[in-house]
Amino acid sequence: MKKTFKLEINAPCDANLEAMQKTTSGFFCDSCAKNVVDLSGKSNYEISKFITETKDRDSICARLKTTQLEEEFSILEPINPISSLKYAVAVAASVLLSSNVAGQEKSTPAVEQVRPSESFALGKIAYQQPTQKTVTFVLKGKLLDVNTRKAIDDKRFSKISVYISGAEQAVDIHPKTGEFSVSLTVPTNTKELSFNFSSNDYYLDKNYKIDLNLIRKNTLNLTFSIDPKDFMMLKIAGGMGVIFQNKTTKTNS
Repeated sequence: MKKTFKLEINAPCDANLEAMQKTTSGFFCDSCAKNVVDLSGKSNYEISKFITETKDRDSICARLKTTQLEEEFSILEPINPISSLKYAVAVAASVLLSSNVAGQEKSTPAVEQVRPSESFALGKIAYQQPTQKTVTFVLKGKLLDVNTRKAIDDKRFSKISVYISGAEQAVDIHPKTGEFSVSLTVPTNTKELSFNFSSNDYYLDKNYKIDLNLIRKNTLNLTFSIDPKDFMMLKIAGGMGVIFQNKTTKTNS
């Protein structure tokens, strides 16, 4: 019988996994003296295989994507070799029967189709790529906590980076001042920029309106304020529970 299950982490751990010793399966936590299995990059099949092969499911400490808590998994039960053999024999017999019937049927004679002669023209196709005017400038920004009007001071966000539409790569934000600088190339009619802030296992997507007319000496100075509570958890870690959907009981760590 097929068993389906979901995963849960009721009490996420706020320990910094990046500061832990890395292992082949994830991390080792000195505080708990436990291995933290990193399942955040695993496929549904790999997670199902891991749960199937783990005997002590009450003591699993894992790192997961928050989206994986919404997924449904299936226990991979071993295949019965006798049932598998019966199935293979039945399939082989079915294929053999179908082949005999098909061989006894008369084949339909092929009908030759004659197409009218077609004429072709040779030459080069001219295509003019539409051009879009762009502007390149340096955005000097400052990220502040909307509540304190200072740089964000939260142990969860020890190192915040930001990726902005029009940039080649993400840049780090200074933890003490909240300042950052990045070169952007955007269309001249741009009125809004998309920002992706990320730190450890948290992220925040926001759009900000800009006025390119305020560019002075190839530089645009802007200050951004955000509420740390708006950050979303991308990954969480902690004692993992396995909830079977076809049972009323569940195992938690």
